[in-house]
Amino acid sequence: MSLLETLKDQNQLIIRQRKELAELIGFETRNKYEICDQNGQVIGFCAEQQKGFFGLLIRQFLGHWRSFELHFFDNQRQQVFTVKHPFKIFFQRLEVFSVRGQYIGALQQRFGIFRKKFDIETPQGRVIMKMESGFLQFWTFPIFKNSQEAAVIRKKWSGLFKEAFMDADNFLVEFGRAELSEEERSLILASAIFIDLQYFERKANS
Repeated sequence: MSLLETLKDQNQLIIRQRKELAELIGFETRNKYEICDQNGQVIGFCAEQQKGFFGLLIRQFLGHWRSFELHFFDNQRQQVFTVKHPFKIFFQRLEVFSVRGQYIGALQQRFGIFRKKFDIETPQGRVIMKMESGFLQFWTFPIFKNSQEAAVIRKKWSGLFKEAFMDADNFLVEFGRAELSEEERSLILASAIFIDLQYFERKANS
């Protein structure tokens, strides 16, 4: 069963960042994640595309402003969709494509004071869901579709050592009662990874 088919049956997803020892000395390498079901069983993976030494330098100096690509795979290592982030300083944008290159939709940052706000759009630019952190609650991101809660993305506490010394971030995605297509669930999954890169990747904010 492919990752997209598996997503339809999940009420919760656990996203675990896979750490490399290089980050103990403060030198960032590319991001890798495991995607697990609510029982902790690995159902997929996500990895930032490697761009060589030049790409590593860009990552060090530009952080989350940089352009990057994320590739999502099922547990058989078959690619299922791709996410692209163009270089932007303000109002970040994430675009999602199928494995065949078909444009699925986008996550677009909007202006917000004391809140993080995003629109989730169709390929035609129509807003189908909205994601917004609570007032000064930057660890929880509810997502609404037609005024009904479609999902909630939460950053999970990793423990004192990991929080202090490593970017070992874990996220929980809880799907609500709103009916969601495979594409919409893909957009929500991509949004969870982007939240980590946007707000919790230490090099991006240092």
